[in-house]
This record gives sequence, C-alpha cells and structure tokens, in this order.
Amino acid sequence: IAVLPFTNLSGDPGQDYFADGITEDLITDLAKLSGLDVIARNSVFAYKGTSPVLADIGRDLGVQFVVDGSVRRTGDQIRLNAQLIDIATGDNLWANRFNRGIADVFAVQDEMSREIAKALGVQASAAERERMARPPTANLEAYDTYLRAEREARTGRGDGLREALALYEKAQKLDPTFAEAFAADARLSVYLWRTASDDIIQSALARKRAYEKASRALELDSDFSSPYAVLGIMQVMDRRYEDAITSAERAVALGSGDAATEIAVGYIQLFAGNHNKAALAVETALKLDPNLVPIDREVVGVVLLLLGDIRKAIETLERARDDAPEAGSLRILLAAAYARAGRTEDAKAAIADGLRLVTKTESLARLRSLDAFRNHYAHLRNAEDLAPLIDALRLAGLPEWPFGFTADEQDRLNGAEIASFVVGKTLKGNLEPDGLPAIMQIEQDGTAVFRTMTRMLTERVYVDRDLLCEHSENMFGRPICGPVYRRRDAAGNGYSYVNTGMVFHFVTVN
Repeated sequence: IAVLPFTNLSGDPGQDYFADGITEDLITDLAKLSGLDVIARNSVFAYKGTSPVLADIGRDLGVQFVVDGSVRRTGDQIRLNAQLIDIATGDNLWANRFNRGIADVFAVQDEMSREIAKALGVQASAAERERMARPPTANLEAYDTYLRAEREARTGRGDGLREALALYEKAQKLDPTFAEAFAADARLSVYLWRTASDDIIQSALARKRAYEKASRALELDSDFSSPYAVLGIMQVMDRRYEDAITSAERAVALGSGDAATEIAVGYIQLFAGNHNKAALAVETALKLDPNLVPIDREVVGVVLLLLGDIRKAIETLERARDDAPEAGSLRILLAAAYARAGRTEDAKAAIADGLRLVTKTESLARLRSLDAFRNHYAHLRNAEDLAPLIDALRLAGLPEWPFGFTADEQDRLNGAEIASFVVGKTLKGNLEPDGLPAIMQIEQDGTAVFRTMTRMLTERVYVDRDLLCEHSENMFGRPICGPVYRRRDAAGNGYSYVNTGMVFHFVTVN
C-alpha cells in the first residue's frame, strides 16, 4: 500500500507541512501492522503536486492499493477526506470524511488507520492496536513544532538543518515526554556527527546530543526502532562491533518497515563485517523507499560500493548526484565506482568536479584526499575491505593529501626535529586553498588550541615517529597525523604541515 501526499486545501501554502504531517503519521501507523508493506515517505512524496495515473503508481512502487485525501485546516478546526483505492480495478474500497476540532487530530488518524486496515482485511494484534491508538503527544503546539522541524530537516541545507535542531529542541521543551521529537533529533544529530558538519554543530556536541536524545527517546518508549539504529551507528564507529550488531538487530525487530532504519542497519552490518546482512538491509530499504533522499542514497551507494556491487552502486550514486548537484562527496564516491567499472575517463572527470565542490568548505571531514578516506572509514572491522576503494580513487586521480599537496622528501622533518620546532611554540600561518589565517598554540605538555576566523579547537598535540599528531573530540575522536616539511621558498623557519583535512603553511614563534 502507498499513502499519497494529502492535498492542502487551506488556501495557505504555509500549511503544507501540516498536510504532510497527516500523511506521514498515517504511513507510520499503517506500517505498525504486520500484515502490510507500506511504501516510505520519500517515494510517495515524489507524487506531491502531480496527478499520477494509478497504474503508473502500482508499477513504479510495486503496490496494490493507494490512499489519497485532502486536509483543510481553519483555525482550530480540520476537515479531512480520505479514500482507499484498489489499483487493479479502480474500485473505491473505503472512504470517509472527518470534521473535527484540531485537538482530535490524533483520534482521527487512529480511526482512519483502523478503518483502512479493516477494509483490507488486515487483523491488528492487541499490541498493534494499542500502539496505533497511542498519540505521540498531548501538546498540539509541540506536535506542530515537530512537523515544522521535520520539514526543515528534509531540506538537507545547512540553514534548514540548524533550524530543525532548534525546532526539535523547542518541541521537547513544550512536551518533555514527546518521544518522537527526541528520536528525530537523535537521527539528525548522529548524521551531523558522522559527516562532521562542524559548520552546523561542533562534532563533539553533535555526538553528545545524539546519544542523549536517543537515550531519552528509549526511556520514553522502548519500542522505538530508530534510536537503536542511532546507537548502533555510534557503536560501530567506536569499533564496539558486537554492541553495534545487537543494536542493529533490535532496530530491525522493531522497525516496522522503516527504510531509514534499514539503511542505518546496512551501514552498521557492513562496517561490522556482516556483508550478507548489509546487502539484505539495503535491498529492503530500496524496496520500501525507491525514491530515497540523496543523504540516504549516498549511504546505500557506499554500502554497495564496498560490497563490490558496482553496477548498482553507479546507478544509486548517479541518481543521488542528480538530486544533489552541489554534493562533492557524491561525485568522488561515484568516481571510485566508475574506476572499478573500468570507466577511467568518467572517473577522472567526476574527481575533478567533486574536488571543485568540496574545496568550498573548511571542514576537516571533507573527503578530498586518499588519507581522508582512510581516516573516515577506519572503523571497518575488516581493513582489507577498504583497499579496493582506495585503489579505485587513486586510479581516478584523488590526491594522497588535500589540495594536491606534494613536497620533496629531502625536506621532511624527523620526529626529533618536529618536537624541537613545534612543541612549546605558537605556529602562525595560512591554510590552503585560500590563505585563511590560522594559529596553533602548543604548550610544553602538548595541550593546544587551533584557531581560524571561523572556528576554535582544543586538542592534544604530540609526535608519533616522524609525524605530528592532533587528538581531539573532533574527527570521531581519532588522532589525525601528518608529516611536516621545511619550505624551500620560505625564509628562515617556514614549514608546511599536512594531514587528512588541511595544509597549514606556518612559521614558529616562541
């Protein structure tokens, strides 16, 4: 079954989010019934604002039935019309009209779900009926705020994601027992942590927020699937593989046909070394949601690429690229897939486009070098799984270090030289590629502060063999190390330090 987007008849486009929320809640309620396979939101919302032919919907989504309807919200009143249609015959199996006060919106949704299930001959268990009847919140302002947050989160834009975090927080304050608001906050926060989106929220704060919000959601409702997926992602990135697998299995058991949960489980199982389970999870996700948003499609592409299903990886990543033309990381991953398929020229072109796009950001997490990929995927349980990806990226032309940095090995400092020139000093200089001023202040005990005009990072700095290393709560708490070179074109004590995410040209000051 597919629930098509309900039409907003309020005459106010600003109320679209409310009609969308009614649609999404009906999808969620029907997905709780074990006798139904319900197509996910992203796929059905591709039909929003269109007049699709029923037969086309059946073919494209692989469904037998559709629900469609409309919502009119006027003040504190709502009018809701809905119908259930058999695609094969065009017969209207059920229809109803609801005229209620806004305070009864959850009762209306529950009534609709029950009547649709009855019309389809689906018997709900006592537990399913109880869960469907349970309103997400008794606070309508909190619910309205939550729906606005969901709308902003789906934009994928930095300003939208910042606003979503603020709105989730507001919904939680309005109703501290609103489990869905905490769960959605956790999903977004773990995404921002995993992608090190420091321009939106500092990575260490995103990690802390994701854990706290997921934990609170489970305190309120232990049958939620998505918080288990959030915890599983955090655990697998911390290399707590058995804990991550347990969380993934719990998420699947409670998932009720949630494509986003299946994608998270696929990621967890892949990085925990369970390839077959990872493949099954992404296959299930694509069945539930053929029209994934680019963020989710990128994760599926990574899983397929590392599993070696190159044809599907190319198809998935190309579609994500077309839907998110400014996402440089998608193009770099696509370059690897092209290289694996023997399409070397396409791979090189994709690398060039990808690097052009990712250099627009200062974030250390941007995958603009081979070393960045090694660090970003260092939590793979089977390290050999990464080798084909690195080889493909090298063939496509991705440089070893950011911004194509190269240096003469004769100018490289050894560990003792790095310690004498750096520890207890202030390093003043500029960052590639735009000459952004930066300062790193390093105390004798290795405590340090790194500052630019847009960010400040506290960390520990040390020398490991012949590498200068930084360790902070950023970059998933992993150390970042790189060589230091003496600059031939600089007078006196000029140096270049390069690592996973930056090239820093500096001079030292006592």
